[in-house]
Amino acid sequence: MEHLASVEARDGVRRLYKVPWREVAAELPAYGERVLERIAQFGESHPFIRTEYALEVIDGEGGLFPPQRIAQLQGDHARRHRAEAGKRYAGLLDVAGEEEEGSGPDAFDNTSRRDSTALTIVEVETGGRDLPLYRVVDRMAWTGTKHVALHDQLVDLARNVWKLSALVVDATGVGAGLASFLADQLARGPRRVIVGPFVFTGSSKSQLGWDFIGLIDGGRFKEYVDDGSDITRIYRHQPAACAYEVLPGPGKLLRWSVPTSRGHDDLLISTALTARLDEIDWRDRVARGSTPPEHRH
Repeated sequence: MEHLASVEARDGVRRLYKVPWREVAAELPAYGERVLERIAQFGESHPFIRTEYALEVIDGEGGLFPPQRIAQLQGDHARRHRAEAGKRYAGLLDVAGEEEEGSGPDAFDNTSRRDSTALTIVEVETGGRDLPLYRVVDRMAWTGTKHVALHDQLVDLARNVWKLSALVVDATGVGAGLASFLADQLARGPRRVIVGPFVFTGSSKSQLGWDFIGLIDGGRFKEYVDDGSDITRIYRHQPAACAYEVLPGPGKLLRWSVPTSRGHDDLLISTALTARLDEIDWRDRVARGSTPPEHRH
């Protein structure tokens, strides 16, 4: 649209024709219903809604998480460090390399050049709604830690501390081995955890970004109240520092990351993996038992 508008300005020949979605909906009501469903899902400020339906041209100068979106992230619940009875939880694990020297909490610093393996824990609340609400309740990070040293700790966190229902694991590159191990270990025993591997590519990361901001703009994702900890402070820096661009073309490929000069995005990527949880059917199930045929309706 930008290109055609610039050419039109030079020679006065019209080349760009824009038809707002409401005009299309007046002719095809089913289309209008579909657009309203998408707006309800993502929110009117979602870049996909603004470009696909409102026909706006946007850029990444304001960042993928402008102040309004960051404000919408904020919840009113406290951070927790273990599961509470009667609630369901899921984990999101972004895996970093393990070759760096130095490890442990003291090595975790946003000014470091090293990425960290980051784990985000979310509470999954359905409450009878079609789409769940996700509340971040805890996050952890390990810098330079050998994956083999993380195996048992991650299994214990998933199975005993948080009693996870699901765990999404970054299975890109070096993460593939850790993802495979966790899938094998957590499938055993009485408390089974669904482990879903996620491989980052240009296309999959683009879709993850679109889906994650859809959760935020739709009011389905909330952060815990600032507890003053270092990891919370470092995490809050990352969305604010995240830049993006939407590539031209029908695919609307979204490139997003924290530029190296601004720090890291390991905690942000871990958090964004929450969007993959929408692929799970979280609706409550009602036990049917073995009702005799004559009493079935």
